[in-house]
Amino acid sequence: MLLRQLEPRTARTTAEAIKFALWPLAVMTVLNRVFIKAVNGFITDDFKPVYNASLAFLNGNPVYTANFDSVDPHYLYPPSGTLLIAPLALVDPEKSRWCFILLNAAAIILACYLLLKLFKFTLSSVAAPVLLFAMFISETVTNTLVFTNVNGCILLAEVVFLHLLLQRRDLWAGALLGLSIAVKPTLAPLILIAAARRQWKVFYPAIGVPVALTAIAWPLSKDADKFFTRTARYIVESRDYFNSAIVGNAAYYGLPLWLTWGMRIVMGILVAITLWLLYRYYREDELFFVTTSSGVLMTASFLLPSLGQMYYSMMLFPLLMSVVLRNSVMRNWPAWLAVFGFMSYDKWLSDRWQGFGRNLEYLRITFGWGLLLIVIFCVLGDRYLAARRDGRLRFGIDPTWMSAPDSHDDAVADPAPRRSIETAAEDTDPADSERSEFRAEPQASVLK
Repeated sequence: MLLRQLEPRTARTTAEAIKFALWPLAVMTVLNRVFIKAVNGFITDDFKPVYNASLAFLNGNPVYTANFDSVDPHYLYPPSGTLLIAPLALVDPEKSRWCFILLNAAAIILACYLLLKLFKFTLSSVAAPVLLFAMFISETVTNTLVFTNVNGCILLAEVVFLHLLLQRRDLWAGALLGLSIAVKPTLAPLILIAAARRQWKVFYPAIGVPVALTAIAWPLSKDADKFFTRTARYIVESRDYFNSAIVGNAAYYGLPLWLTWGMRIVMGILVAITLWLLYRYYREDELFFVTTSSGVLMTASFLLPSLGQMYYSMMLFPLLMSVVLRNSVMRNWPAWLAVFGFMSYDKWLSDRWQGFGRNLEYLRITFGWGLLLIVIFCVLGDRYLAARRDGRLRFGIDPTWMSAPDSHDDAVADPAPRRSIETAAEDTDPADSERSEFRAEPQASVLK
């Protein structure tokens, strides 16, 4: 069956043509990122301090000894995270790094598959190669693999958590969220989604798992207390290098404190209003609510606190994938201009216009996150004001045209064949007919 799928043949529909074009691009991009770019590495090496900390933990040596005066990557995981990643040091550094690259690559690919399932797509749909190619061509996936950090596994935890949350398997969802928090608290804001949906059982394992793992790791670590007395203080402090949060770029460009706080407060108010609109009018639209709220919470957690780095944007893939929903907040060009800012692997440093290029390169991530939050706020705010003006708030705030049959998504599908299906079938080999999932439905959307 697999060999039949790989058999070269001419596409008979637009959907098949797109798939035939994108699958080779997606597969070769994955192979390049995993086996060439990632294995080659870069001057930035997130894996080295993780391996050294794991080795120190296994040998009973101090773990939290980083020199925070340097700009090299530091080991910042809590004792619970050290306990979980310690097996990395059971083999030599090179093989351990390769295994970690493969683990994260596999996690990202699995997250891609689960995202497709979340939005009711299959591997035979056009969406599969589109999503895989988009993920691995992005800066966030490329540098996660090249720098060799744990963010691929965190993305998988996020997508599985959203699946379990929607299925109301609360204890499992909480356990997975707690496991990710035990390593890295990136996904901690997502617990607010469980609270909004009144899934209170999520809280017990989400809090209990990292507490239990910390209790286990504490006597096994020689200097576990140093994480709370030394490392944690560094984490909550802002820095003016490799930091795309508002406070990081403000410090780099020397902005006054009142302006920095003013921007953070204004953006915080926009986020609060956005989350209220989502809770008030969309919490019954479960898939839209969960994916959009997660994107807003994650973006705000990158932009507003003390530290935000570009490859954190990997956690926004569920929001970006929501573009296939009819009422998605991502169906406009400013939203994708924002996405380009924090997802593109392009560099804007210029030899000719050095100052302009440097500023554009350093600020595009911050502007991208900020623009995305502004776009979502404006889309939902405009819907709310229009619904209030029309007196239909009690029915929700989606425009009335969204309840009509969706026809514009079929615009790129193949037109109806000139001959009848029965006549065409007479001239077509049955095996060939089975090869195209769109043969019997020539008007179907290319994504379905």
